[in-house]
Amino acid sequence: MIETENLTKIFRKGEKNEVIAVNNASFTVNDGEVFGLLGPNGAGKTTTLRMISTILRPTSGTAIVEGYNVTKEPDMVRKSIGFLTGQTKLYDRLTTRETLFYFGRLYNIPEEEIKGRIEEIASMLELNDALNSRVSTLSDGMKQKLSIGRAIIHTPKALVLDEPLTGLDILARRSVNEFIKYSKEQGKSVLFSTHVMSEAEEMCDRVAIIYKGKILDMGKKEELKEKYGKTTLEETFIELMRREDEESRSDS
Repeated sequence: MIETENLTKIFRKGEKNEVIAVNNASFTVNDGEVFGLLGPNGAGKTTTLRMISTILRPTSGTAIVEGYNVTKEPDMVRKSIGFLTGQTKLYDRLTTRETLFYFGRLYNIPEEEIKGRIEEIASMLELNDALNSRVSTLSDGMKQKLSIGRAIIHTPKALVLDEPLTGLDILARRSVNEFIKYSKEQGKSVLFSTHVMSEAEEMCDRVAIIYKGKILDMGKKEELKEKYGKTTLEETFIELMRREDEESRSDS
């Protein structure tokens, strides 16, 4: 389970200038659930996920991952999650197999166990034909699948996926989608960020819509659409942003 309570991140630029990137975000991702964090670019999705993953320290509020506090027990949080972001680079000179083995050793997994995990991951993500290929020769889709493999080599209980389908072709997207569904079936809590509404419609059980660092509403997709009188999640998303902008203008 992943829980956040009033999670806030403020970036300060000089003595007087500050940017509130995430403003009091509170939500829960249950075991066996895919929870979507939806918002346009710059809405605060990545910052939220980075705080949950212990890459950034919250300014205030907290997050709990599998019972561990992100500020007090960051090492245990890292052992409990698989974190995927498009900005995490791979080593071009290593092969797919060497990459997975390297990250397995970083988690202090015994060598024989790593070998078994590599075989499982290669089969699950359709990486068998690329195990002995250097990363520099892989397609973008294969690199993304390898990044997923690297993120789950230690069998984490929770997954934090930042825009995991961005830039993938149809075959790679299908493979990643199946992996996310499989993770849900395994009882893992999956936090999934995206700005593409069709991805959320397909993959997520519940969603939270974030805009300008603030969560505007959350719930099951059908419940949100009914609440705002819309037929699609995209229309609901736009309506919530419109209301927030109007409220901000009236307050100013």
